[in-house]
Amino acid sequence: MKSYLQELNDVQRAAVTNTDGPVLVIAGPGSGKTRVLTYRIAHLIEEGVAPWEILALTFTNKSAKEMKARIAKVVGDKADRVWAGTFHSIFARILRVEADKIGYASSFTIYDTDDSKSLLNSIVKEMNLDTKVYAANGVRSRISSAKSNLITPKAYKENKELLLQDKMSKRPYIHAIYAKYMERCKKAGAMDFDDLLFQMFRLLHQNPDNVVEKYRKRFKYLLVDEFQDTNYLQYAIIKKFVKYENSPENLCVVGDDAQSIYAFRGATIDNILDLEKEFKNLKTFKLEQNYRSTDHIVQAANELIKNNQKQIPKKIWSDKGEGQKIQVIQAITDKEEGKRIADVILEQKNRYHIKNNEIAILYRTNSQSRIFEEYLRRYNVGYKVFGGLSFYQRKEVKDLLGYLRLTVNKRDEEALKRVLNYPRRGIGKTTIDKISAMAAETGKTMWECLQLVKASAKAITAINNFIKAIMSFTRKAENSNAYEVAILVAKNSGLIAEMQKDQSLEGLGRIENVNALLDGVKEFVENDEIIDEATMPDKTLTSYLQNIALHTDMDSQVEETEFVTLMSVHSAKGLEFKSVFVVGLEENLFPSFMSMESKEGLDEERRLFYVAITRAEQYLTLSFARGRYKFGKLRNDQPSRFLNEISPQHFDASLSVGGSMNLSSSKRQERISSGVKGNFKRRGTVVAPKFAVDPSTFKPDSPAKVQAGMKVLHLRFGEGRVISIDGAVDNRVATIMFQGIESPERRIMLKYAKLQIL
Repeated sequence: MKSYLQELNDVQRAAVTNTDGPVLVIAGPGSGKTRVLTYRIAHLIEEGVAPWEILALTFTNKSAKEMKARIAKVVGDKADRVWAGTFHSIFARILRVEADKIGYASSFTIYDTDDSKSLLNSIVKEMNLDTKVYAANGVRSRISSAKSNLITPKAYKENKELLLQDKMSKRPYIHAIYAKYMERCKKAGAMDFDDLLFQMFRLLHQNPDNVVEKYRKRFKYLLVDEFQDTNYLQYAIIKKFVKYENSPENLCVVGDDAQSIYAFRGATIDNILDLEKEFKNLKTFKLEQNYRSTDHIVQAANELIKNNQKQIPKKIWSDKGEGQKIQVIQAITDKEEGKRIADVILEQKNRYHIKNNEIAILYRTNSQSRIFEEYLRRYNVGYKVFGGLSFYQRKEVKDLLGYLRLTVNKRDEEALKRVLNYPRRGIGKTTIDKISAMAAETGKTMWECLQLVKASAKAITAINNFIKAIMSFTRKAENSNAYEVAILVAKNSGLIAEMQKDQSLEGLGRIENVNALLDGVKEFVENDEIIDEATMPDKTLTSYLQNIALHTDMDSQVEETEFVTLMSVHSAKGLEFKSVFVVGLEENLFPSFMSMESKEGLDEERRLFYVAITRAEQYLTLSFARGRYKFGKLRNDQPSRFLNEISPQHFDASLSVGGSMNLSSSKRQERISSGVKGNFKRRGTVVAPKFAVDPSTFKPDSPAKVQAGMKVLHLRFGEGRVISIDGAVDNRVATIMFQGIESPERRIMLKYAKLQIL
């Protein structure tokens, strides 16, 4: 047996060696999915398949890079010749070659989200529609959904159901905006991210005898990672490659229906659930051994997900021992939740010597990070919030990229509008609006209209100088690599000189960002990787722009080690940590209130929680707050239903939490564990407050009436007794002993307090 096959368990080995025909690999969390996928490709090569005859589609560039690195350990340099990349990057590459067949130039621009939104805003204004009603984000999402379901502008206009939905949302002209948007993208020689799929399908659909046959012959084996995250359009393209008369159907898809969490992006769980109906000879292999987590975590995940009816049955298991039981923290408010989580992190670091980079706090919404950041800062614990502004979304970076895009594609309307008067050169908004209007009226591009517009002599001179500069950049790009062009553009556009005027810390930071971008171009040019035997490395500016346009947020994150990770559960998919905190487990938060309208929505929230808890290797802590501030008001919350779907045997013995307990009861007294056992001085038994205070019925009394000895009710702390009052008349401070909370003695300034006298 070949050495790499000996590293696999029996089911993994079968999934790797059954290379012919359609194969479905159901890969539970931590089951060695990536190893199976990469070893399968390596095995194909070892069995004599040419590397360039293998196409592997992933969802991130990082995954594709990791895949190639692992394959190389088995087969060496041949791994470089495998076609491995994201759906978007692979299809963009094919579209560059075949663009003329669908009426595009090979140098087409790829519009990012901001470009698309800017163009949509322009169209909405030109149509004299309300920009608040037709907000760019909402319209873009609607158009994206249409493309993902292969609905053209014409089909959209004829679809009565879609038109009715738009009418109900008071946006009856979305179909017209969609049509104009597609026309403008075509005129600008641009495709947005959805177009890289939409136009790819169109290319294949309209050219069955030449293009389709060409790539069917080239790609003898097709593999798809994270198949549960594919949408209708991606699956339609996959079938174009592998499903036809007398096809061997050499398709291998790897995924887990229990981790399908991207319906909001258009992912269709039915693709993986119904695969057997589409491919009658499908072989299915279930990877059920979990190599990541201990048994309490794994079994809790099994118990949770069995509540979803629509799924492929499986039962994951672990041989890593029982491990620590799951800890549950109940807090009075979200602020206390933040403090208690920070306390446990410190204890775990001290007791178990867990490093910052081995800890993650996962939440349902990004807005929850603030309180955890606050307490981690107080405790001097390094952390990093993921999901912030991407490097490529920073203004100074986008400005330079705008010049570079215009250099290779004069029809790029969004790039032109961005840089035409930046740095300022005397081309005012009125002139730019005239150019834009002329382009819309005549059907010409904005670039063509630059030389036709009537404006002041100063503006005309500035426009002519701008045209000369861009044309000089274009001439440079014709016979120079991307870095040589980028350096010329950065200097001669005036961008660097403009930024050097600002010597503040922020200004210096912007210069550093531009230098970092130029360093990235340099690195791109000096990379000698050969993609496949027929294509030598392309170092042109066009190739570089395509490369960075396809970056995802996770791909561009800096690799660091000494920080606690804070991120949404969606962002955490595919990651693992020694200790995981899943926070904010309350009804209407996790599960989200938006999921309550349908069984499908609730099932997806449960899959999301399943993903969250299976990120943990050894320590899993779940937390919820009885009260959480919303829009400035403290709101009573009920614990998440998902907590009741896990058996009590998997929770810490000191907790009365689980299926046998009604977690929605606020009258039970529960002991709250810190999550750490050992020789630490334990905090006293902490009893959950009654917290039966409903903010809508709570009636605070005048502070002047509060006297020592009175029993009072406080919104957050519950019931207490006033021990003493001191201070001047205007600044009276009450010392109150509350019941059942940690640190029960509190000093409260009465003029700010809200207390109800009992």
